[in-house]
Amino acid sequence: MESRAWRLLFTKPRGEEDAARNLMNQGYEVYLPRLKGQKRLRGQYRDLIEPMFPRYLFIHLTAGVDNWMPIRSTPGVTSLVRFGDRYASVSAGLIEALRQREDEAGFIPLEPPALDIGDKVRILEGPFQDIEAIIHARSGSERVILLMNIAGKEAKVQTSIHGLAPVG
Repeated sequence: MESRAWRLLFTKPRGEEDAARNLMNQGYEVYLPRLKGQKRLRGQYRDLIEPMFPRYLFIHLTAGVDNWMPIRSTPGVTSLVRFGDRYASVSAGLIEALRQREDEAGFIPLEPPALDIGDKVRILEGPFQDIEAIIHARSGSERVILLMNIAGKEAKVQTSIHGLAPVG
């Protein structure tokens, strides 16, 4: 009986794309879920595409049929993930669920946290880092106005929703 399953590969640092490309060139079916979103870099939000699971990618193999030997020597690959003498396998349902979240370009959108007016949040970055505030209003699709207590007085501050985390 053939056992076709998704297996987990460990790659070299930042080697996911190279490993995936090299394995596909050898005829293997691989899946590298990638996130697309914004991150704050050097004080500015920038569009960013990165692997959902840094240093990991999935490969679809059939035990006893596919030749697994070339995988270890493929540029970008460190090893197949194992637990003792068993190779790690991933359910096809998980792979399908990840693929269903992809947009038309093949990326999984990194959504800002679902926050509403009146929600209590913690500021994660910038001069007000670690201060708690309340969302007072929205000022665009990715910006909010926060109501916070600064030096005993209420103040309103506009910020990106990406730098906030819900409290409680």
